[in-house]
Amino acid sequence: MSELSVNHLLGIKYIKEADIQLIFETADHFKEVINRPIKKVPSLRDITIANLFFENSTRTRLSFELAEKRLSADVINFSAAQSSVKKGETLIDTVNNILSMKVDMVVMRHPNPGAGVFLSQNIQASIVNAGDGAHEHPTQALLDSYSIRERLGDVAGKNVVIVGDILHSRVALSNIFALKLQGANVKVCGPLTLIPKYIGTLGIEVEPDLRKALQWCDVANMLRVQNERMDISYFPSTREYTQQFGVDRALLDSLDKEIVIMHPGPINRGVEITSDVADSKQAIILNQVENGVAIRMAVIYLLASKIKN
Repeated sequence: MSELSVNHLLGIKYIKEADIQLIFETADHFKEVINRPIKKVPSLRDITIANLFFENSTRTRLSFELAEKRLSADVINFSAAQSSVKKGETLIDTVNNILSMKVDMVVMRHPNPGAGVFLSQNIQASIVNAGDGAHEHPTQALLDSYSIRERLGDVAGKNVVIVGDILHSRVALSNIFALKLQGANVKVCGPLTLIPKYIGTLGIEVEPDLRKALQWCDVANMLRVQNERMDISYFPSTREYTQQFGVDRALLDSLDKEIVIMHPGPINRGVEITSDVADSKQAIILNQVENGVAIRMAVIYLLASKIKN
């Protein structure tokens, strides 16, 4: 398979396993590029990409911007906080104004689930979903799987537990789709108030006991508690959450095997994981950040090659 089966990356649920493997093979090539003294390739010299962030983001936005510049694309950055959106302009109007500047691809983060799908049906440009509400975050799931593959050799057959705030997490949903597509076994663990009701329909088991979950898994993906998305209290206190669902060195050392620790960032140190876990050899958190650039280069390059054809 030499090209993606889709014209947009709207979510993992719209792509095939072969797409994931193609993205990974392409990312392998770009990973080599970004470790060279000259980190740029002229692949997308004639492509213009607009980064539209209607929600705050630092790491994802910088990662996409770096990926685009490494590919020599022309980049326009748009932040809704400083824009006419504040004056009541609609999403379609905003995007059409940007497209009239002859933009080929839009990377968008938006607070509303399905915003990327809506856009893809209404404008002529390739769309990459950089996170839509608590729905999907496909490039994060891809870089997470890619990081597992890099550390453990393969994703298929591995036991992965996703721990924490599943309810508000677009990372969790995209990861569940991506891991299952590649043949991994997935469980979730967290306060029952933060586990969505539909989780059973995805064929996912809930393990309420963190120690049992860690004893079962090869990889633990520790999610941040998303206080900014919570309008009510889902657990008594941060301290109580940490006691039940936080990972510290003593807990890891008490397991009878060594597991891999992941975190999509930003980390609340001392809440989901302690500093000595975050900075340990078992953690691949910084590898995830590095792989994020290679994965996003691969996604952008593969989608852009469909525009060119």
